[in-house]
Amino acid sequence: MRGDIPLRRSLRSRLLGLSALVSLCSIVATAWLVVSLTAVAIGRERGQVLAEDARIYDTLVGFAATHPDWSSAGPTIRALSRQTGRHITLTDEDRHLLADSEEDSRRPAGSLPSTASATVDALAVDATLARRADGTLSDRIDPRAVGPFRLTGRERAAVEATASGVANCLRASGPPQDVVVTRTSNGRAEVEVDGHVLEMSDRCGLDGLLRRTHTESRALAQLGRLVNDCLTDRHAPPVQLADDLTWTPSTARGAPDSRSVATCLSTARHDQLDPYVAAPALLFATAPDQKITTFFDLSDANRMRITGVTVAVLLITVTVTFVAGTRMVRPLRALTGAARRMAEGDQSARVEVVGDDEFGRLAAAFNLMSSRRQELEEMRRALVSDVAHELRTPLSNVRGWLEAVGDGVVPADEKLISSLLEEAMLLQHIIDDLRDLSAADAGALELRPEDVDAAALLAQVARAHQGSAGSAGVEVRVRAGQVAGLYADPVRLRQAVGNLVSNAVRHTPAGGTVTLSTHREGDEVVFRVEDTGSGIRGEDLPKIFDRFWRAEKSRSRQGGGSGLGLSIVRKLAEAHGGTAHASSVPGEGSVFSLRLPGQ
Repeated sequence: MRGDIPLRRSLRSRLLGLSALVSLCSIVATAWLVVSLTAVAIGRERGQVLAEDARIYDTLVGFAATHPDWSSAGPTIRALSRQTGRHITLTDEDRHLLADSEEDSRRPAGSLPSTASATVDALAVDATLARRADGTLSDRIDPRAVGPFRLTGRERAAVEATASGVANCLRASGPPQDVVVTRTSNGRAEVEVDGHVLEMSDRCGLDGLLRRTHTESRALAQLGRLVNDCLTDRHAPPVQLADDLTWTPSTARGAPDSRSVATCLSTARHDQLDPYVAAPALLFATAPDQKITTFFDLSDANRMRITGVTVAVLLITVTVTFVAGTRMVRPLRALTGAARRMAEGDQSARVEVVGDDEFGRLAAAFNLMSSRRQELEEMRRALVSDVAHELRTPLSNVRGWLEAVGDGVVPADEKLISSLLEEAMLLQHIIDDLRDLSAADAGALELRPEDVDAAALLAQVARAHQGSAGSAGVEVRVRAGQVAGLYADPVRLRQAVGNLVSNAVRHTPAGGTVTLSTHREGDEVVFRVEDTGSGIRGEDLPKIFDRFWRAEKSRSRQGGGSGLGLSIVRKLAEAHGGTAHASSVPGEGSVFSLRLPGQ
C-alpha cells in the first residue's frame, strides 16, 4: 500500500473544503446582507439629507424673496434647525455672520466649512429647484419674489371677493365640478376648476376677476419702461408687455430680436425686484454629530431580509453538511456491516474499495485483514486436522499391538517392544515440534547465542545424519570454508540445518547426494542444503514451509517426517533475524538456504 495520501484526496482536505465552503457561504451572505442594509440605510439617509437640504434652501429662498434683508431671519432659521437637526448659519458673500440657528452663537468665519452648502439668492435660484410645472427652465427668479406687484390689502380683499363670487356662480350654474379659490405669490385670488386655473370664460363675471389692479398696472408699466430702456441701449425697437410678461412690438418699425427682449426682460426684472429681496447669502447647513441611524433599523422589510438570509444560509449549510456527511459516512456504514457479519461468522465479509483516500485505504486494510483472518481460520482448521491425523497413526499402531498382546495373539517379545518404542519416539518428536512452533509463534522461543564456527557446525550435522543417509543409499557431502562473524544459538542452528538435511535425505533416491555448504554474502551468512532428489513443482514452492504440508496428496507417512520440520526451520531462521528460502527444478533436485545476519 502506498504511503501518504495526496492532499487533494485526503479526508482532511475534504473536511477543510467543506468548512471553507460553509464559511464562504456565511461570509458571502453576511457581506451581502451588510451591503444591502447599508445601501438601504445610506439611500434613506441620503434621501433624508437631500430632502432636509431642499427644505432649508426653499424656505430661506422664500424668506429672501419676501424680505428686503436678513435682519429678521433668526426665528425662521432656528425653527428650521429644530425641525431638521441641522446647525444653520447664514453669512454674506464676505462670510460676515448674518444669522445663526444658535441664538448665542459667535461662530467665527474660520470655523465654517470651506465650501458653502448653497448660495441663497431669490433672483438666482438653483436651476434644478426653479423648474416650472411644464418642465422648462425659468429665468432663475423665485416666483415668490413679486416686489412692486404685491397687492395692497384693499386690493386683495376686493379680488378675493370677486373670486368667491365667480366660484359660487360656477358651482351653481354647471355640472358638479371641483371649484376652489387659490392665491398667487402677489396676493391675487384665482379660480381653479378641476385643478386648472380658469383664465377665460364668458360667464359668472370672470372678466372682472382677470382685470389688472392699480398696483399691478403701475408695476407692469415700470417693468415695461425698464425693458424698453434696455432695448434702446441695444438700438432695438420698443415692445409692449402683457400681464403674463409676453411681448408684442409697440411701433411699426418692426420687432426686436427675441433674444434681446429676453435678456432685457430678465435684466429689468432683476433691477425692479432687487430693492424688495434680501441680498445673496451663503448657507452653511452642518450636522457634525449626526450618524446613520437606519443601519440597525429593524423594520418589517429589514427583518424579512435578515430572516430570509439566515434561513438561506442555514439551508445551504444543512444541505452541504448532510450531503458531505452522507458521502463520508457511507464507507463507515459498509465497514460496520462487514465487521458485524464477520463477528457473526461470515469469513467472506468484504467491502468495496472506492477511491484512494483514508476511507478507501481503510476498506482495503479491512479486506486484507478479513482475507488474512479467513486464511488463518483455514490454517487453524487444517492444523487441528493435521495434528489429529499425525497423532492418530502412531497411537493406532500402539493400541493395536497392545490389544494383540493382551489377546495373546502376539507375544510381547523384544521386537514388538522395539516397534512400540519407535512409535512412542515418533509421538514425542511430533509433540516436541509442536511445542517449538508454539513457542516461536508466542515469541517465547529461547535462544542462547554465541560465536559459531559454521564449518564445524555443518560437519556435526553431517555426522549426525550419516547413518540414516547411508541406510537410504544417499551420500552426504560437506563443502564449507572458514566463515567468520556468525553469532547464533548453535543448538537451534543445528536443529534448523538438521531438519533441512533430514528432508533432503527423505526425498533423494538411492545413489543421490545431499551437499551442505556455507558462505558469506555481504552482511549475511548463507547455509545451503542441496539435493539431487525429485524436486518440487513451482506451484508447491510457496507452501513447503506451511505446517503439515506434503506434496503427497494421500498424506502417506511412508516418506517419514511429521510435516513440521520446514515450518520449524523458518521459525528458527526468523528468531535469529534471518530468512529461509527454497528453489527447485522438478526432476533435478532442490536447494534450501538459510540467510542469517552476520557480524
